[in-house]
Amino acid sequence: MTSATPVPKHFWIVGIIALLWNGMGAFAFVMTQTKNEKYLANFTPEQLEFFYGFPWLIVAAWAAATWGSLLASVLLLRRRALAVRYFTLSLACMAATAIHNFGFADGASIMGTAGIVFTAVIFLISLGLVLYSKALARADVLT
Repeated sequence: MTSATPVPKHFWIVGIIALLWNGMGAFAFVMTQTKNEKYLANFTPEQLEFFYGFPWLIVAAWAAATWGSLLASVLLLRRRALAVRYFTLSLACMAATAIHNFGFADGASIMGTAGIVFTAVIFLISLGLVLYSKALARADVLT
């Protein structure tokens, strides 16, 4: 499928980085949910208890954020405008998990400054991908 608008040079770079970034997030989700001992070896017992104690709704939101962003990255690389919706849904689900983890649970003290900073980085990258995909859709790069 072709579009009347040529693909900008940065498109493939951003798209591939987004796919790799979100692929790492999906890997982390699977390793955490399957309680992979080798992957989780550097976490403290308190951090593991925190992860394993998430209510099912938060795990579902985390899954939607993770897999939604991975799907959105694939859709972006396929130049589909639907990527905007999936990036937006993923950002909303990510925000819900962050609100739970740092607003209603003791995530800040359990995960420390590194956890807060990493969550902020994830949020900013997710927001950037929403805005980037919206700009591409407005420019008719995504169909």
